[in-house]
Amino acid sequence: MKGKYLLMKRKYIPAVLIIAFCLLVSLAGNVRAKVYIDVDSPTFQLFPIAVCDFVAVDSEMGQAPGSSLAEEISRYLMMTGYFNSLNKKSFLDEQKEGEPSLANITFSDWSVIGADYLLKGNLLIKNGKAVAECWFFDVVHAELLFSKKYNVPDKEQKNLAKSIASDILFALTGDQGDFNTRIAFVAKKGTKADIYIVNYDGLELKVLTKHQSIIVSPRWSPDGRFLAFTSFKDGNPEVYIKDMKNGGERKAASFEGLNLCGYWSPDGQKILLTLSKDGNEEIYILEVETLKLKRLTSSYSIDVSPAWSPDGKKIVFVSNRGGSPQIYLMEADGGNIKRITFEGNYNTTPSWSPRGGRIAYEGLINGNFQIFTIDEEGNNLLQLTFGEADNESPSWSPSGRQIVYSSRTNLKSKICIMNANGLNVRVLNENNGNLTMPMWSPRLK
Repeated sequence: MKGKYLLMKRKYIPAVLIIAFCLLVSLAGNVRAKVYIDVDSPTFQLFPIAVCDFVAVDSEMGQAPGSSLAEEISRYLMMTGYFNSLNKKSFLDEQKEGEPSLANITFSDWSVIGADYLLKGNLLIKNGKAVAECWFFDVVHAELLFSKKYNVPDKEQKNLAKSIASDILFALTGDQGDFNTRIAFVAKKGTKADIYIVNYDGLELKVLTKHQSIIVSPRWSPDGRFLAFTSFKDGNPEVYIKDMKNGGERKAASFEGLNLCGYWSPDGQKILLTLSKDGNEEIYILEVETLKLKRLTSSYSIDVSPAWSPDGKKIVFVSNRGGSPQIYLMEADGGNIKRITFEGNYNTTPSWSPRGGRIAYEGLINGNFQIFTIDEEGNNLLQLTFGEADNESPSWSPSGRQIVYSSRTNLKSKICIMNANGLNVRVLNENNGNLTMPMWSPRLK
């Protein structure tokens, strides 16, 4: 009977069944039921969610702040590409003062407008503090998924919205999302460039470096404390490490010839580099503390763009040893090299998903660069971007469910975010200059 009831109430059923279990606990900030839904399923459909204006529990405050908070929560949820936030004009339930509860919610009113999930809450702003209480419901089962109290400074209501959106996403998918992250990218004007950073929501754009030179390959450390990159500031391409906490910079590699920055190791102790100090572009491991080098490749070809697997056991890189730039894999010690891309004659800038399994890269097709993903065995190739723009330099989000990349035409240059299936494209930043090489930060505290 329960299965028949679910079929009648829901407007869609994902191909992969909902994995659910119920935990009977008190409602004070604890999860009562966890529902994990496979958002990676090809047949997944958006979560229809009703986000109500938060009820003002201070009579002097009015409703505007509660409405603003609800709109911010909806906006962040929509950025994930997993939610359909329903129009408030369709809501049948009237806002009531006081605490929302199972007793005063008519779930049939929400079901009839197509909501599968419902968020209600109270908001108190007093003495410079914003205190919110939230209740998140599964409308289909008339069940409370979680209730929680949040307390932040009044000026940090955007962070409050991020926290609530993150908890909603976690309740449904088991992952907290990418809300508290930043993207670093290179902005070039003429021959001069610097690194900028911007929040996941596209706000708080800041210039990070003041090199006014050629800069390439920004790379975040796994804890977000440092950013490594290559700069021509002093004439030769050299690797710098910037401390994101105190702003300090130091050179990490300044050998004769090319010094190109690769990815950090998962433990944050090493950085992959491409160096030409021995006459040919080869891949090395640099120990950050001791600056000790270990050479990994040795061939007559050009080997560049190395990136570690999430477990640190393998390295993906680009080599022209087969006649054209292609994606290769090797063990972390440089052994067992194998080619994994065979479609197209120019594939480069690989980035390994934090979830493992898939590698994103850019490939030349029909005169333009496009973003692809492929598994580490070289199978299940998927093209994500199309059209006449050059779409380049993919970088995965910490959740492994979104990808940031640069998109360039003759008229505009953009930093864009899309879901890992190529859908839900969102422009993060754009201008008439040249925006390139975006790199997603880890989750920041």
